Amino acid sequence: MKNNDNWWKKSVVYQIYPRSFNDSNGDGIGDIKGIIEKLDYLKLLGVDVIWLSPVYDSPNDDNGYDIRNYQKIMNEFGTMADFDQMLDELHKRDMKLVMDLVVNHTSDEHEWFVQSKKSKDNPYRDYYFWREGKGGKEPNNWGSIFSGSAWEYDEPSNEYYLHLFSKKQPDLNWENPKLREDVYQMMKYWLDKGIDGFRMDVVNMISKQPGLPDGVQSEGQLYGDGGQYFMNGPRIHEFLQEMNHEVLSNYPIMSVGEMPGATPEDAILYTDPDRKEVNMIFTFEHMDLDSAPGGKWNLKPLSLVELKENLTKWQSALHNKGWNSLYWNNHDQPRIVSRFGDDLKYRVESAKMLATCLHFMQGTPYIYQGEEIGMTNVKFNTLDDYRDIETINMYNERKALGYKHEEIMTSIYAKGRDNARTPMQWDTSENGGFTSGIPWIKSNPRYKEINVKNALNDSQSIFYFYQKLIALRKEMDIIIDGDFQLLLKDHPEVFAYERTWKDESLIVLCNFSANELVIEDEELVNKFPEYYLLLSNYEAGKTTRLRPYETVVLKK
Repeated sequence: MKNNDNWWKKSVVYQIYPRSFNDSNGDGIGDIKGIIEKLDYLKLLGVDVIWLSPVYDSPNDDNGYDIRNYQKIMNEFGTMADFDQMLDELHKRDMKLVMDLVVNHTSDEHEWFVQSKKSKDNPYRDYYFWREGKGGKEPNNWGSIFSGSAWEYDEPSNEYYLHLFSKKQPDLNWENPKLREDVYQMMKYWLDKGIDGFRMDVVNMISKQPGLPDGVQSEGQLYGDGGQYFMNGPRIHEFLQEMNHEVLSNYPIMSVGEMPGATPEDAILYTDPDRKEVNMIFTFEHMDLDSAPGGKWNLKPLSLVELKENLTKWQSALHNKGWNSLYWNNHDQPRIVSRFGDDLKYRVESAKMLATCLHFMQGTPYIYQGEEIGMTNVKFNTLDDYRDIETINMYNERKALGYKHEEIMTSIYAKGRDNARTPMQWDTSENGGFTSGIPWIKSNPRYKEINVKNALNDSQSIFYFYQKLIALRKEMDIIIDGDFQLLLKDHPEVFAYERTWKDESLIVLCNFSANELVIEDEELVNKFPEYYLLLSNYEAGKTTRLRPYETVVLKK
């Protein structure tokens, strides 16, 4: 891979959630040596970049997103020597490594916060948001994203500190230039080691509205929604441009910002190369389309027309201006084949269809571990088998509000983050070959049927289909550079689009249903004879007739 400025445009990224990927020492927790053991597997798949979820020293309140020491590896994952070896082995295979950068908050056990708590005049006090209460209550009405108040009271100083996530994740105060300097030094430490970029956790929350005003509090809500005051805040572009100037622009790397609540208009500002902020962002809009009002735990069926409209909006808005990231899955999202596909009768067909739909769009695709073999959501019978703090807090909160156990579990089965966090399924041995010990979270019982070993032994498997999609992206400039046009806009079951570039054209047809459908659009059907079949997830059939979850890619 040439190390040109835009190498990330042609790349495919594979996300590893290290705790659940591969355990080399039998303690039930995935580790860095376990990742090293599987690098040849990732090379065979064809991915170029590994995005590694946090491996830093952490008390693990939020599975490593609460960092105690940014320059130390968590004991459970191994040592810095293991990390250096992994980086070296990746580079030997012409693969790159992107690390998680978590700088909206630290752990409350981080040395900065330990110092900050000591006294009001400690130099580190201002690294965080400390405020006096108002009328015997919290400084404002913001709710935490993980339930409860966003403020925690500290008795010795009679003040509260802000935590948008867990109370063990105090928010950093980016208004403080010394804090920013320390963050940039830490980023340089990793880049000087040779890593190839950062995925920036909730990075559009680092600028808060001065004064931290109360959020809108709906009837029946315990807390206000402060999102408008901490997402895409007043100095966010200034902070990111400073970070780019001080750090990012000095290395040939890739940067992707996780940005809840960002619109395409925001994304253009964040990703326009002339503005020198980040290369791409993660949007959440398409991931919220199966949520009813009141948030992700309130379920509603997906409207395909809405999904098409949303992804088209992003494809069009950023074309020739910024750059899209393309994803269905990650460590925070349920498994896409269970969510928008059919994880039983048509699991293989729908997994391939969903992959095709995404990978032929413009942007950098992200594959989450296990997606390439069609791993599915899990249904544990008891809350005791779940490990995710967000899920457990939501369960307790809803139980207190009078929701029935079955009702809450239905939401967890559909949307809980642990759906993505069950151990990677390598073979048919106990726990899918993830560990010789007891896994930190139970394995999905479907590992006997769905695993890497079976996938590698089946030439028609989802794995080899992903391998083909990745290879096509490297061979065909039209996938990287082409225009995007939505076809059959109002069709409730077919997602169809055309990519055009120079004198080339691709037509992508995806049946999002278990029904057999006939394409009746005359204008589209009349084009078909000029095209040849590039890819399908069925034996060749009639292009005008789509079988359940069939996908067809035509090329001219």
